[in-house]
Amino acid sequence: MVNDFDVVVIGAGAAGLLAATRAALRGRRVLLLEKNNKPGVKILMSGGTRCNLTHATDRQGIVGAFGKQGNFLHSALAALGPEEVVSLFAAAGVATKVEPTGKVFPVSNRAVDVLEALKQMLAQSGAELRLGEAVQEISYCENGFHIQTGCGNFVAEKIILTTGGKSYPGCGTTGDGYVWAKQFGHKIVPPRPALVPLRSECRWVAELSGVTLPDVKVQIITSTSKKPVAEQRGSFLFTHFGLSGPAVMNVSRAITARPDADDWQIVCDFLPTLNQEETLAQLSDAARTSGKSPLASALAKWLPRRLVEALLAQACIPVTRRVAELSKVERARLVDALKRQSIPISGSLGFKKAEVTAGGVELREVDSSTMQSKIKPGLYLAGEILDLDGPIGGYNFQAAFSTGWLAGESA
Repeated sequence: MVNDFDVVVIGAGAAGLLAATRAALRGRRVLLLEKNNKPGVKILMSGGTRCNLTHATDRQGIVGAFGKQGNFLHSALAALGPEEVVSLFAAAGVATKVEPTGKVFPVSNRAVDVLEALKQMLAQSGAELRLGEAVQEISYCENGFHIQTGCGNFVAEKIILTTGGKSYPGCGTTGDGYVWAKQFGHKIVPPRPALVPLRSECRWVAELSGVTLPDVKVQIITSTSKKPVAEQRGSFLFTHFGLSGPAVMNVSRAITARPDADDWQIVCDFLPTLNQEETLAQLSDAARTSGKSPLASALAKWLPRRLVEALLAQACIPVTRRVAELSKVERARLVDALKRQSIPISGSLGFKKAEVTAGGVELREVDSSTMQSKIKPGLYLAGEILDLDGPIGGYNFQAAFSTGWLAGESA
């Protein structure tokens, strides 16, 4: 038996749920197919199970966060900007709050509330949701797109691919959509992990596992680069495998772009609020006011004691050294350790732990004003399947919601 629909949406994540909802609200006969037994699995995992919906900024702020890719989002954000996302969820009973970082979370701190709201919107729109129904094949004939699943066959005038990327494959995002997009002639920018923790083989780094710093400036360099390849400032975390936290994850895409490189290093400024001269001045003041104190105790006013002791070891300064006993050479080495500590990076934790995917369907092949393919009329693409990835802070959910909404508005 063949079932006819105006629009079939494939993938019930953030983009797919809103795409199906918007299309159905326009009176379209909509089917949303999801291979998992539950929709929105990745939503439930996001933001530490709190779901960072969007960022407290305007449309231009979202565009700017995506860098060169950001211009692609103008029309999608005009259709559904950050304020509209907040209003949409408020109307569905999910109140939100803005944290000091600008991240927008549900007041309840429960990602499940976000998902329930999306499911409620979908149900009220009249769209049909079928779970546990993986798409096996998509083809095109004169009467439309033919979609074959393990449970049936469907024909649709238009289809919207919202299958996500390859990050968190345990959620079902295993790159299925790339195959279908390529089948219809699209170029796929090679997918790679983004917003992913990084590995380091340094023993002293692993020994600091669990140490968190609220404000560190990090730069990515190679042995041949004269300038930093990437730079970021924010929260920083030492782990048993290497480094994590927003500052590290936001620069990780530079490293995953060259996974075979063996000369990556992160240069850490653990005192980003002080320049070199100010740091030296602070050490001189400490020598005058508390010169008999152990250096480790004096520095512990700035940084966690465990990190202080590790940095002293990296600077080849005995942990028992008193502040006033620092030689000029030792003081220079200490400032280097505090402001320019280099940590070799051996790679990333890969798609398994990546929050988003860099790469995907080439943006130049998609009409940004509608999300329709420029290569295959009737095919629409939205969400993480696109070569579109932003920093931590709700930007990627905003892009998924906006592109999904616009695709549903257009299909």
